[in-house]
Amino acid sequence: MNCFFAQIEQQDNPFLRNRPVAVTNGRQGSTIITSSYEARAYGVKTGMRLKEARQLCPDIIQAPSRPHRYAEISTKIMKGLESITPNLEVYSVDEAFLDVTHCQSLLGLPLQIAQLVKDTVSNVSGLTCSVGVSGDKTTAKYAAKLNKPDGLTEILPWEAEEILAPLLVTELSGINTGTANFLKQYGVVTCGDMKKIPISIPAKRFGNLGRRIWLMAQGKDPEPMQLSVKAPKTIGHGKVLPPKTKDLPTILTYFQHMCEKVTSRLRLHHFKASHFYIGLKTEQGWLQTKFKLEEGIDDGRILFSQCRKFTLNNWQQQPVWQVQVTALNPYSEKQADMFIDSNAGNKQQALNIAVDHINRRYGEFTIAPSRLIDRSTMPNVIAPAWRPSGHRKTI
Repeated sequence: MNCFFAQIEQQDNPFLRNRPVAVTNGRQGSTIITSSYEARAYGVKTGMRLKEARQLCPDIIQAPSRPHRYAEISTKIMKGLESITPNLEVYSVDEAFLDVTHCQSLLGLPLQIAQLVKDTVSNVSGLTCSVGVSGDKTTAKYAAKLNKPDGLTEILPWEAEEILAPLLVTELSGINTGTANFLKQYGVVTCGDMKKIPISIPAKRFGNLGRRIWLMAQGKDPEPMQLSVKAPKTIGHGKVLPPKTKDLPTILTYFQHMCEKVTSRLRLHHFKASHFYIGLKTEQGWLQTKFKLEEGIDDGRILFSQCRKFTLNNWQQQPVWQVQVTALNPYSEKQADMFIDSNAGNKQQALNIAVDHINRRYGEFTIAPSRLIDRSTMPNVIAPAWRPSGHRKTI
């Protein structure tokens, strides 16, 4: 998608159309999540401070992010793409891979299908997107970047190696600065340099990822489509506090907020967990612990009691920047111990379910522990692993 969040803001608010827009995490947010092309023309970039952006573009308009709206539009887009092919990998909230190998007899040549993708996205969302077509995922992703916005670019598979050869390896998705610095030690700066070294060199350093990188640079990415959402290894939430927070009630409020978010997600997807991680980020680093409960839980009260105990025992009133609460190795309730008394906690479980129903209908934390009246007003964020179905849908 083309500057997805900003494009949605411009579509929903006519006043913002054809104007420089910067989306931030709420009205308090000071860092730009994404910006419109009108803003980018002035040099505004993702990750830039709003203050710096205003120096480049004095007329820039701040738009507080609306994650639920973005997720709603993304879900419509992904459902629309599934009408083209069931072989769909949702890569993030604004990006997807489609394997159309088996659609060509029905839908035409790859470029025709690519145009169908653009038309489908436009029909279901009213937005524009850029599409890249090639024989492997990495080359197709690179092609999609070439003619933004609203682009359509094809790199023929048998020409991919030659086209990629002069590019810096960092132009390819998945090759970061650290990986590039390692490759540079062996004289690999561009994709074309990759053939000068044996595949064993990156493989020894990075394992299977190293083998994939060696092939990616030659337009032969072997990575298959990831068509299913894997079971979660963790379900966690963290939040940044006001700078240098030393107020215990504030810290506990943030902890309880995260506990309720984690356990409501566990309940939503019928998971429980007995292993948890909790942490407080200070100037000296993280105060953190992992602990195991006797049985799996999905109740925020129990989890918060552990966070409170941890804070009182370990925090020495130093400034705090962030809290984190994570359920480790969540498991389906069906795996619960058959010898645990199933009647225990039934009243609380029924209450939690009733509260979940109300909150899903009327909005998150319509009903919540009283402490959360003072919770952070910063909106939720969309995780990179967001998916329109399964446990990853939650923001």
